[in-house]
Amino acid sequence: MATVVERIQQFNHNRKPELLALKYRTMRQDAFAFLRGTCHLFYEDFPTHSPLNAAPPVWLCGDLHLENFGSYKGNDRLVYFDINDFDEAVLAPCTWDLARFITSILVASDSLTIDATDAQALCQNALTAYTRVLAKGQVGMVNRDTATGLVKELLDSLKQRKRKDFLEKRTEKVGKTRQLLLHEKARAIAQTQRDKIAALLETWAAKQKKPKFFRLLDAAYRVAGTGSLGLERYILLVEGDGSPNNNYLLDLKTGSPSSLQPYVTLPQPQWANQAERIVTVQQRVQWAPPALLDTVELDSQAYVLRELQPMDDAVNLSQWNGKLRRLRKVIETMAEVTAWGQLLSGGRQGSAIADDLITFAQTSDWHQPLLHYAQTYATQVEADYQTFCQAKLEGNGE
Repeated sequence: MATVVERIQQFNHNRKPELLALKYRTMRQDAFAFLRGTCHLFYEDFPTHSPLNAAPPVWLCGDLHLENFGSYKGNDRLVYFDINDFDEAVLAPCTWDLARFITSILVASDSLTIDATDAQALCQNALTAYTRVLAKGQVGMVNRDTATGLVKELLDSLKQRKRKDFLEKRTEKVGKTRQLLLHEKARAIAQTQRDKIAALLETWAAKQKKPKFFRLLDAAYRVAGTGSLGLERYILLVEGDGSPNNNYLLDLKTGSPSSLQPYVTLPQPQWANQAERIVTVQQRVQWAPPALLDTVELDSQAYVLRELQPMDDAVNLSQWNGKLRRLRKVIETMAEVTAWGQLLSGGRQGSAIADDLITFAQTSDWHQPLLHYAQTYATQVEADYQTFCQAKLEGNGE
């Protein structure tokens, strides 16, 4: 049987070596960073015969954890708080997302300085909030009018953000236009690759209402995330509503297969490509997905194209400031958002209808098995993390 280090090496064998080295360094920060970078391990280890697998099928984020929620501007131009990462999305039992989410609370408790008793209480609160929302069968959302606590503080703070300031942090003026600032998170690419991206964008933009809006000004290799580090990803600077202060930034990210795919037993749709899977599930699960969210193809590889917004941000959980109720409320909000997304996407290509989800939520006898598994697996994550750190892997996997 392969060791945990060998399993990590095998999963990441096709990543760019220099970025894989960065991914491994990021994963060494703490056990929570390790968890975020090893979604594949979580589902490789998930028990095949667990009663949790009998739960109703839903469209999952697939990698649900404390940092995969955030703010963004929806297609109605309002700002929302929702699940914001669908790279691993598949059709699977609803308990899979919950198990990973609850595990993330337990694993993150050390870095957030939460004691074990309080962490377990937060997990139970999350399950109670999720079950309560699911039992009602009514879909809701979180925006500035409905948010509370740390989420409200986040959304209120976004009122002060301006596109000019957003651009100033990531670009520099060159005459009457801008170019991207190059640094560790935005790295230079070859002119030939830039030309390919420009041609791709021009072809795609010709089908949009405002083709000139998407004229490419600059492009760079984007370094972001943890689990996806090492995959092809670019940041694009486009004309937008005019230079220099109304340019827009776009994210172009390769659509890779979900790490859950080898372990799901439910039939999956025949997607045209992996990017279509990611975009389609996001559009189903989010209350109001971003206006710019599409798929494109570059060198026979499908990519997800979306806008990078000044409103994109995550809750700073460290600001709970020792007041457990603040942390409890934001975690309950995340659980509620999860339930709403499952209800909203219900009845689509094999996912359970609302009536089935309501019936499932009428009982809580699955809570204890899920909590027990999360507690057990959180302990395993810590052990795997220590083993990983001792291995001192670099980008070449050696």
